[in-house]
This record gives sequence, C-alpha cells and structure tokens, in this order.
Amino acid sequence: MEKTVEVLKSATIRFAGDSGDGMQIAGSRFTDTSAQFGNDLNTFPDYPAEIRAPAGTLFGVSGFQIQFASRDVFTPGDEPDVLIVMNPAALKVNLKDLKPSGTIIANEDAFNEKNLQLAGYSSNPLEDGTLTAYKLLKVPITRATNNAVKELGLTAKDANRCKNFYALGLTYWLYDRPLEVTIQWLEEKFSKKPVIAQANINALKAGYYFGETAEIFTTRYKVKPANLPKGIYKNITGNNATALGILAASLKSGLPLFLGSYPITPASEILQDLSSYKNFGVKTFQAEDEIAAICAAIGASFGGSLAFTSTSGPGMALKSEAIGLAVMTELPLVIADIQRGGPSTGLPTKTEQADLFQAIMGRNGECPVPVVAASSPADCFMMIFEAARIACKFMTPVIFLSDGYIANGAEPWRIPHESELPKIEGDFWTKTDGFQPYMRDEFLARPWVKPGTPGLEHRIGGLEKQHITGNVSYDTANHEFMVKLRAEKVKNIENHIPLAEVEGDKEGELLIIGWGSTYGSITTARERLLEKGYNVSRLHLKYLNPFPKNLGEVMSKFNKVLVPELNLGQLRKILRAEYLVDAIGLNKVQGRPFKASEIEKKVIELLENKNN
Repeated sequence: MEKTVEVLKSATIRFAGDSGDGMQIAGSRFTDTSAQFGNDLNTFPDYPAEIRAPAGTLFGVSGFQIQFASRDVFTPGDEPDVLIVMNPAALKVNLKDLKPSGTIIANEDAFNEKNLQLAGYSSNPLEDGTLTAYKLLKVPITRATNNAVKELGLTAKDANRCKNFYALGLTYWLYDRPLEVTIQWLEEKFSKKPVIAQANINALKAGYYFGETAEIFTTRYKVKPANLPKGIYKNITGNNATALGILAASLKSGLPLFLGSYPITPASEILQDLSSYKNFGVKTFQAEDEIAAICAAIGASFGGSLAFTSTSGPGMALKSEAIGLAVMTELPLVIADIQRGGPSTGLPTKTEQADLFQAIMGRNGECPVPVVAASSPADCFMMIFEAARIACKFMTPVIFLSDGYIANGAEPWRIPHESELPKIEGDFWTKTDGFQPYMRDEFLARPWVKPGTPGLEHRIGGLEKQHITGNVSYDTANHEFMVKLRAEKVKNIENHIPLAEVEGDKEGELLIIGWGSTYGSITTARERLLEKGYNVSRLHLKYLNPFPKNLGEVMSKFNKVLVPELNLGQLRKILRAEYLVDAIGLNKVQGRPFKASEIEKKVIELLENKNN
C-alpha cells in the first residue's frame, strides 16, 4: 500500500530493552547515521547500574534516546515520539515518558508469560487495552530476525543478538535514513567475523523492508538536514571530546602528555580513548588506585609533562589530599571530574551535578583551586583545553567538571582549526641568575623548572613553603602570607577569562543562571518561553572559581534569579553567599537531566506570581 510521507522539523525516539539487547549500539548507529545525514542532534544513553542484571527485569533495562532535527537541538527531547521496546520490562520502565498519543513499536515475541511476570504485569499490555491512548504497532522482531539470518547457520544465541539491527532497520525506514553508513560499520566492525557481519546486515535490511511492505505502517517521516555553519563535523560524545581536547592541549603547548587514571564510571572512556594516541607521544598510566593515579600525574608535571588525571566523585574524594599537594607545590595539573550520582558509590550510571562543593571547597586547609565546567558534549573539548591553559599560565591545578549526561551524550562537533585555539604557555625556566623556586611573575605564578636543569635544583613537597625561597617554613606569619598569596593568584584568574554575557535583555524580571549540563534544557525552555511571550534572560557559567568578575553586577539588574541544578542547590548557595542575591533554586536529584518543560513550568510560576 502507498505510504504517507510527513515532513517534521524534529523527532525524538527511544530504544529500550535488556542490557544485552544492544540498545546502546542501535542508538549509536542511528545517531551516527543522522549526523552524517546532516541533522543536528542530541542524545541520552541510559545505562542500568547492574552489570549483569537478570534478563527481563526492570532494573536491567537499558535505553537510548535521541532527538534529531533540521534546526538547532540542545537536548535529547523531553518526551519520545516513538518508543521501541524489546520486552515488557522496557515498556514498563519507559511508558511514563512517552508523548501522549505517541507510537510504541513492541517486539511482541518477548511478551510471553515469563517476561510479563518479571516486569510485574498481570496481563499482556499489548492485548488488554492498557495502551489504547497510544499508537501500538506489534512487530514479531525475534521471529523475523531468526528468519532473516537462518540461512547463515548461526546458533540460536547469535541469531537472537541480531534483533537490535532489525529494530534499527525498521526505524531507519520510518525516518527515511540510509542503510549504507551502518552496513559499512558492520563490515568494518566484524571484518574478522564476516558471517556475523552478514547476519546483522540481513536483519537490518529485513527490518527496513518490513516497514516498506507491512500495512500496519501507513506513514513515514522525513527530517531534513540542519543548516549548520560551514566546517568539518564529527559526531562526538563528551568523553571523546574531552580526550581530544587533552590531546590538542598537548600539541598546542608542545608539552608531552601524561594521563594518570584509575577506571571509574562514567570517566573510563577518557583513559581508553587517549591510550589509542601513542603515535602522538601520549603516555597513559592505568594506576592501581585513585591516589596513585593523581600522584603519578603530579610527578609527571614536575618532570615537565602536561599532566591530567580523570575520575568521578568517589575518586575525587580519594584524590583530595594529592590535589592539596599540587596546590602547595604549585604545579600545573588538570583533574577531570565526570560527575555521577552519589554519595559513596551512589548511582554509578546516572548523572548528577553534586560535586561542585567538593570541587571548590573539598580539601583540607585553605586550598583554592580554579574550577571550569563544560556545558555540552562538544564543549568538553574547549573547556578541558581551557583548563590546561589556566593550569600552565598560573602554575596551579585546575578542576574540570563534566557529568554522566554530557560524557555519554553525543552531538555534532565542528572541528576547529589549530589557529582557532588559544596559546598555552608551556615554557620552562632555564636562567640561573637570580633564580628562586617560589619567585613570582606578573600572574603570581612560580617558575616551572625541569628536574636536572643545572643550577636550578630545588625540592618540593606538601610542607608549607617560605616565600620566594621555597624552603620548608613553620613560621606562622609566612604561612598566612602564603595562604593569601595562593588565594590571590586564583582570584586574579578572573582578569584572564571572559566576562559573563547575558543572552536576552541585560536587565529585567528574571534571569536564569545555569552551569554544566543544564545548558541544553535551559536554552530550550527559554526558546519556548519567548515563543509564548514571556521575557526571560539566560546566563550560563563555565567559570565557577573564580566567577567572571562582572557576575555580581549582572545579577543585580534582575528582580529574580533562578538557578536550576541537578543537586540540592550548590551553585545557588555559593551565589547567595558571595553576592547576597536572593537566588531561587530549581533542584532535581533523580539521576536524570532536566526536561525543558520542568524549567519552563517553574519560570511561568515565578513570572505570574510576582510575590513569590
């Protein structure tokens, strides 16, 4: 039958199934295909915390959501238009998020008695009228996949593993995506296992042509390419961008790169990615623990390398004393904290912004450290690069904040030309005349000296240093002087970072201030509010210690300041303390990012209730 074609500006889909159903692969392939097609996009992979949760259980459900569009996209979408579910548990977990009257594509073969019981269903929702509010499309994905690959002689287990590509092929047909990008990927991925490659290709094509021929599908959709600025683009996750930003900082500075790290979700990919760049002289060290990782990085910095360490919240806690050592020795070092739900082990696979207090204040003594934060997956490249620039210019450790949502999410990234990147100071002190280990330049930075340079021998360590000489000092007045000097050095960074820039009116009723991964949700919410006639301004902070030096002045021009955060109000409390502004919090600690609609609702509430 002839299919109706509907042109959309954007679409949001979610793949959901068991952690072994390959939903992350299906989502990633759809993402790469859409990126090469020319759409702007944003993704949200949602992993189960259990490594091997029992199949069919609610806590073993894995999901991948993507919004792709012919216009700018800042979030993975509030609600999916289409939900592809591979079993009852996936339906149970994800149905609450589906858009009213949205489409469900369900693998009807998995809705058997055992799986229904594991998901807590007393009857089959595909048959009992539970889903009448949605457009339900029942597809025999498991059987159709087995039929597509049976000629290849696979085991039942291997054949079943191909069903994610059947679902992907069907989704490609639904949204008019080409198959060639995925076929090429499969041929390269399984070049040593051509039978597996062919099985997945057969399943992919079978799903696509099922959509073409099955009469249950009456409409397909087109989402045209976006009008992106000219350039060379790469689809990139936050962790990929962080690794590339670290590499670019090394190449731009001319300094050898060292990363000392201990694997921890969701930061591990940074170590994995960088380990593949040995041809650029990159040295990666997988340490036995977090303390060894950062101490090795400090040693590498002392030895003249551009040094990094990557971790998440629990690892930051373990690294805290060593960060203090880097502050005391005044060596450049970048600590990348990819935040996750806490405290303790917390929610390893879920996102949170709750390490801000830890980053700014979480060390013993007066121990100031500059802090920067990325706002999106692509922005990780520039902000980790900026962290390295600050570290080298001011001879200080710098903390870079990302989180699980940014780290695992993806978006198109325009690859910058080398000339677009700022200079990174990477010069070593070599003059012997008048040298003192803790002498200061105009930035209050001490000299960076490679060990073994004749005439420049000196010692470092965690004991307090005497001003200028760097000798160990227990003098109380000197200690207070050095504490204030290190604080002044960090404070002076405000003169070398951009001023806070408001998007929208520079004064008015309401300013939304965000940081980190709330960027996309705030931006989308503001766009919707403007369309509805609400005048609201936005400011997103990337420099959190020190703040841009005009921040207080900017906030004073608005009657209300709203601070959405994925914590219980950490930035809000700092702003209230620093600037005595009566900031209002919008807080969420559920392991998931804000929906734009949540911010939109709060803004309308504040604007329509002037006394609130």
